[in-house]
Amino acid sequence: MKRLITLCTLSALCVTLFAAPADSAKVAKKEAVKSHLKQHFKPYGFVRNYFTYDSRESWSGTGDLYNYQPKDENWNQTEAQAATSGVPREDLNAMGTFRFLSLTTRLGLNIVGYKWRNTEFSGKIEADFYAGLSTKTSTVNNTIKETHAVSGVAQFRLRQAYLALGWDSLPIMNGKDFARVDLTIGQTWHPMAADLCDVIALASGAPFGPFNRSPQVKMDARLGKYVTLTAAGLWQMQYLSIGPGNLTSGEYMLYGKTPETYLGLSIHDKGWLFRVGADVLSIKPRHLGTLSGVTVKVSDRITTASPFIYLQYKKGEFSFKAKSIFAESGEHMNMYGGYGIKAVNADGSYAYTPIRHSTSWISIVYGGKVGAQEDKHPQKLQGILFAGYVHNFGTKEEVMDVNGDGKITNAEFFYPRSAAMNQMWRLSPTLLYTVGKFQLGLEYEITSVQYGDGKLNNHGLSTNGLHWVTNHRVQLMTKYNF
Repeated sequence: MKRLITLCTLSALCVTLFAAPADSAKVAKKEAVKSHLKQHFKPYGFVRNYFTYDSRESWSGTGDLYNYQPKDENWNQTEAQAATSGVPREDLNAMGTFRFLSLTTRLGLNIVGYKWRNTEFSGKIEADFYAGLSTKTSTVNNTIKETHAVSGVAQFRLRQAYLALGWDSLPIMNGKDFARVDLTIGQTWHPMAADLCDVIALASGAPFGPFNRSPQVKMDARLGKYVTLTAAGLWQMQYLSIGPGNLTSGEYMLYGKTPETYLGLSIHDKGWLFRVGADVLSIKPRHLGTLSGVTVKVSDRITTASPFIYLQYKKGEFSFKAKSIFAESGEHMNMYGGYGIKAVNADGSYAYTPIRHSTSWISIVYGGKVGAQEDKHPQKLQGILFAGYVHNFGTKEEVMDVNGDGKITNAEFFYPRSAAMNQMWRLSPTLLYTVGKFQLGLEYEITSVQYGDGKLNNHGLSTNGLHWVTNHRVQLMTKYNF
């Protein structure tokens, strides 16, 4: 019996000795994988909800959360008709709406920390539940009326997807200083839209400033401590130019065969950032036309340039940002834009002239920690003030009466929204309260537009019958970051 017990003990000891290295190897491999994933893959995102009230009908998108401007007056009858009909005269667009949506909930993944020799590699994939809501229709007095796209099943859509390569400590100026070069390839923020204002609204200040993410190849070269040069070639995917029939399409760039280009200069030092740049776009609105009743290939093309200037200062709990753009045909950046036909050439092609807008905004933020602080749940109350202004200068050159009807109408122009808009301003105060990863924001947004009577002059401006139309938007936001 003693020999049997001893033999069993030795057997168990051998099994333990041989199994331990194998189990240790599995545990070590598992821990190595976990460490690798934690070191190189950084998931992030948030769950965000908006509760939004508008005092009147507005041009908007993304479930009406992305607000552009209030619509012009739409009277049900003239004053003379109201005097005889006995029915009250009403502006049919002066009607309030409310919606509650969470479709901008977001998921993202940063890939960092990879290096081969002197080259750093990184990447990003980011998506949210933007797409899928559809415009519904209703029947009013036996007439089909389009209503708001605030229902449907939100679909997952791509926001950003790019890889980045970086080279650091490159000697310049005879070795007295060093440079860093970053190359970004894929879809990310347009360089014109990289400096967004501080608001909780989904539009992030558009149409007073650019809002665009596009496929691109972008180079940022930081030369020494204070200066960065940026150059980029971009393509259109989600944010598109407008063309014949007031239709947005990627075909205008496709047949133009010319990437959009950007060149910018940034100077940064001790909380200050100053940036200037310009965006150049060249598209082909039509590739087919008619000549003597025969369909022919045409050489239509319009080339536009949009310069901008940006200033930013940050110190402690205070932040100030300001941006101004002089945009030609800026609709692909969610600003005002469009263009008109200035001539019909002998070969059947059109010559175009861009509609120009000056857009500017300022954004001020102040606020810091409040109340009793705990390491896991820091609290912060911030006050934010945004102000924006847009002025419509009309077309660069006079447009022609293509139809020969003696009037300048929308047939001679391509507009993303209303042609009768002359100027617009927006004021938006916001309170944002943060507790750890949870945020609660309350924003009041007043937007006022000056419209004309709709009769356009040769520069596409409606300068008669001027009147102001105002929308009041109150928005509550809840957001949980992870």
